[in-house]
Amino acid sequence: MDSRSKVVFGLAELFGGPGGLALGAKTARVLNGNTEYVVEPVWANDIHNDSCKTYVRNIHPNNPDAVVCCPVQDLKMQQIPEVDVVGFGFPCNDFSVVGEQKGVNGEYGSLYTYGVKVIKAKNPKWFIAENVTGIQSANSGTVFLKILNDLRESGIGYNITAHLYKFEEYGIPQYRHRIVIVGIRRDLNLQYRVPKPTTPTKYISARHALEVPPIPKNALNNELTKQSKSVIERLKFIPPGQNAWYEGIPKELRLNVKRAKLSQIYRRLDPNKPAYTITGSGGGGTHGYHWRENRALTNRERARLQTFPDDFYFEGSKESVRRQIGMAVPPKAAKTIIEAVLKTFAGIDYEWVEAKLSNGRNVRQIKLPNFLNNHN
Repeated sequence: MDSRSKVVFGLAELFGGPGGLALGAKTARVLNGNTEYVVEPVWANDIHNDSCKTYVRNIHPNNPDAVVCCPVQDLKMQQIPEVDVVGFGFPCNDFSVVGEQKGVNGEYGSLYTYGVKVIKAKNPKWFIAENVTGIQSANSGTVFLKILNDLRESGIGYNITAHLYKFEEYGIPQYRHRIVIVGIRRDLNLQYRVPKPTTPTKYISARHALEVPPIPKNALNNELTKQSKSVIERLKFIPPGQNAWYEGIPKELRLNVKRAKLSQIYRRLDPNKPAYTITGSGGGGTHGYHWRENRALTNRERARLQTFPDDFYFEGSKESVRRQIGMAVPPKAAKTIIEAVLKTFAGIDYEWVEAKLSNGRNVRQIKLPNFLNNHN
């Protein structure tokens, strides 16, 4: 007879996408003596219909009502259950260094406030928020300070830890850098610490991710993209790790582009290194390209590089699936971070590193301007 007890943290998620964070949460497990600490996704919201269908299929197959598909602005607080954890990877479009970095002045910049509203209303034991590194510099850096302050003072207050994670240092076969903010309710007297990198010098390569084991030809979401003859010819002259600006490309196959030469255009993977960042949108030449075969990656290959298992099925068209994969949190990264939170609650020591941002500073070293403190 199993005498093990279980501590379950219920998770509600805004901007849930296809469920990368939720999958990482579901697979996180920590055992302290006879007590097991786990996270159970119980509710989620997203605006993208295919993402909601994907979330239901893989996370809540027996409870489709657990996913509410609508703009976050239309949610009523009573629709959100009382939970222990709030997760939100609020849309990053206005903070990405690839875009115009409109910050809070953009269409998506102020959406983080809905996460703050839920935290204030529900007072969860902890929360986890994720965004691109560009959030630190948007609006001359004031946006990030405002977000940190709002999260710190939400509800009855939170001890927050913000860190620039380089996911390739945590076993993710992809150079993907993200700011993750973890907050634990202040009255619980706990402080989350950043888990020590597991692969700080020995990264998982793209080749290993895609070939060990090989992807079955009949795998889910594994359709090939039809490549034009000119693209195939151009790729023949691009070595692994290089892009469309490689000098060895014949003049007749070079791109006639006068603007900035983006490094990811027709860039092949380097099989001996992690993939470059998998994105969810972009025109011709931005789909990610195989190092050996003259073609774009399939969605299943992209999903592998994001650490989704092969049986995780994405709903929607090929381009919709590409969007979902590129915007998702890698489940393996989410699991690593969430297991460190569970260890914090379980009182289990683990190896950790000092939390740092792009400028090398710790959040506790950041002094908020007076005008931010006066506008909470």
